[in-house]
Amino acid sequence: MLRTISSVVLFSALLVAPTSFVDAADGKGKGPAFTSAPENDANFPLMGEFLGDIKIDGDTVRPLGLQIRHVGHGSFEALSFLGGLPGQEGHESKPMRMIGQRSEDFVVLSGGPWAIFVEKEHCLLLNRKGEQVGKLARTHRVSPTLGAQAPEGATVLFDGTNVDQFSNAQISEDGLLMEGADIKPMFQDFNLHVEFKIPYMPQADGQSRGNSGLYLQSRYECQVLDSFATEPVFDGLGALYRFKVPDFNMALPPLTWQTYDVHFTAPRWAADGTKIRDARITSWVNGVKVQGDVALPNKTGAGKQEEPLLLPIRIQNHGDPVRFRNIWIVDRGLASGEFPVRPTPEQLIAIANADQEGKDASDQATETLEASETPEATGEKTDSQDAENAETTEPATAETATESK
Repeated sequence: MLRTISSVVLFSALLVAPTSFVDAADGKGKGPAFTSAPENDANFPLMGEFLGDIKIDGDTVRPLGLQIRHVGHGSFEALSFLGGLPGQEGHESKPMRMIGQRSEDFVVLSGGPWAIFVEKEHCLLLNRKGEQVGKLARTHRVSPTLGAQAPEGATVLFDGTNVDQFSNAQISEDGLLMEGADIKPMFQDFNLHVEFKIPYMPQADGQSRGNSGLYLQSRYECQVLDSFATEPVFDGLGALYRFKVPDFNMALPPLTWQTYDVHFTAPRWAADGTKIRDARITSWVNGVKVQGDVALPNKTGAGKQEEPLLLPIRIQNHGDPVRFRNIWIVDRGLASGEFPVRPTPEQLIAIANADQEGKDASDQATETLEASETPEATGEKTDSQDAENAETTEPATAETATESK
């Protein structure tokens, strides 16, 4: 479950934060990309998540979650979910889509059985008769793995002090890792923790809106994207890019610190270069599992071709100023424990008993074999039997010869 923090405290912090932006215009209509809360923007404070209870069918009360995003020039899109927000217990994954337009300092959403009036700190829901059926409060969810420190034995890749563990890497003025960096050490099976912040790009959409990715072994992409307030898709945040849709769209609003935790097991290869086992990925976005032990039969998207060769993990540069921090990795191939291994007394006794049982079985088999090879068993005559027969035969032959004379 994601943590929540005071909306007043966070909103105040966003207002006082210095504004910075990168000109992301590239001929494709991306527009500006803000890496901190923009000043004098009446639209940005109206984005976010809201949660509360509503009346349905008279007196029935249900939780309702709302996600709303700005899509440029005062226009908004929203998804509402009965049962709560994605990742919450009781959440129903089929959303209701709504659209709206800002008027002064609020937005009116339509497209469902209610009209929703969105203000900075709450939403009011009215039915067709103009009766209030619910009120939603702004909520700020925080990933339960945000700020997780590297466990013992892990390799800290980035803590804000340097980029020694990377090639082609840069640190921003505020001490964050910029998009487009390759991790120098190469790993086979690993657990990776990454914290990321997606820019606010209100005029962009789809793959042009806060795009980056974690390319595991340069082959398999765990997608990073501003997918907030959209339905899960195979190229959105949490997706295995263009291969598998995430189980949940756990995207939080842009300019919010989010987390990616990835458990990766590399493919296995035979000596002749044929693959004998697929790569497998389990991943969590903001503490919620979105991919569960998924087998990857091949590379994804623009990844490098599969082959029995290690390649670096890459943080993709897609032209958008996505920022990263607190990156660490656990190499699961570096198993701990004493070596050489000495058997316990119980194991020694078991081995001795097994050896004795094997010896007894071998002796019994030898005795059986020897018994089966005796003349009595085979029906063959011995030398002494031949001699006795000879003695008996010779007198009879002599007597017969005398009579013949």
